Amino acid sequence: MNPTGGLGGAERSLLDILSVFRDGAVEASLLVLEPGPLVAEAKRVGIETRELPMPRSLTELGDFGLGAKGRLRGMGELALRTARMTPDLLRYCRELRVALDDGRPDIVHSNGIKSHLLCALTTPRRARLVWHIRDFIGDRPFIHGALRLVARRAALALANSNAVAEDARRALPGLTVRTVYNAIDTDNFSPGQVDATMLDTLAELSQAPPATLRIGLVATYARWKGHDVFLRAAAALVQRQPEVPLRFYIVGGPLYATPGSQFSRDELRGLARQLGVLDYVGFVPFQTNPRDVYRALDIVVQASTRPEPFGRTIVEAMACGRPVIVARAGGAIELFRDGVEAQAFDAGSEADLASAMSDLVRDDDRRRKLSERSRIRACEQFGRQRLRDELLHVWEDCTRLNGRGPGGY
Repeated sequence: MNPTGGLGGAERSLLDILSVFRDGAVEASLLVLEPGPLVAEAKRVGIETRELPMPRSLTELGDFGLGAKGRLRGMGELALRTARMTPDLLRYCRELRVALDDGRPDIVHSNGIKSHLLCALTTPRRARLVWHIRDFIGDRPFIHGALRLVARRAALALANSNAVAEDARRALPGLTVRTVYNAIDTDNFSPGQVDATMLDTLAELSQAPPATLRIGLVATYARWKGHDVFLRAAAALVQRQPEVPLRFYIVGGPLYATPGSQFSRDELRGLARQLGVLDYVGFVPFQTNPRDVYRALDIVVQASTRPEPFGRTIVEAMACGRPVIVARAGGAIELFRDGVEAQAFDAGSEADLASAMSDLVRDDDRRRKLSERSRIRACEQFGRQRLRDELLHVWEDCTRLNGRGPGGY
């Protein structure tokens, strides 16, 4: 079950899970709680998919920005929001309980925080509930407090990195947590030739000169993804190396419904204009399959300002044989050896990011070596077969323990 119909990193990782079990080893179906492109993508890979849209009051419920208001005030505001949507919640839980019961599942595999909470309230007693935790919850007191209240309903939690697993164990004591790294399709995400001017076309820009180096950030417009850091570093790089033809690309779009949680394109364009680099920046809309975007870029940047739980774009770009610059924090630093398969910089530091970009812009040989090593690392560590084997083992263990009741894994 997935709470959103968008196609962010969590949804792409979910599609990888669904794709590796098309051989009949597992009978899988997908329940999506918001409409969106995820539904069509799941059906495309042959997965039975059903939509059960949440009421708007549940869709917009979130704790973004509440922590800045202080604990008591934040809790009060969240409690007020929750009280207002309680009738919708009760009605929706009844519908969800019927939908889950109709599927007669052995395992309910939840893929997002809202679905974790909803599944804890609605999963049939005969089924085992597995939470797939893909984000840090310890620094979100309102969310992890709610999860702690219902955590005993989960047989097991999976985490997409050791950093996320350690955070979940601290926040949810007593819950068994295992690390299962995400996987990608390394046949699809692979090196290949593309016409790099496709990025200019997608961004509705005039074609850049042939020798232009292209540097890109591929991410949703969530504020913590570091678009502002990327643009400020780009401005510093342009000033530092004015003789080098450069173009920067922001690839993605809005995804979340929680108010205030993301940039708008107009806001980012305004910042680029303020920094004096708007003529150097292209905005590429969200791409369902970003493979050719990675192939068209000379350098890929992940600039998240808070610890990245995993960093799917990092692995996708590595698999495409691209040199990647990564914010040094969270699960992202588990994906590579610094200076060997990718280059790290201090998270949130536009000056350090500008220096890292400058080093790679000047050194063709270093870019080539990073590209070669990154592809090898991605194939060895993040292929789909490894994911299939690990998940099958987890689910088989869960079903063997099905008679023990909720929790107690």
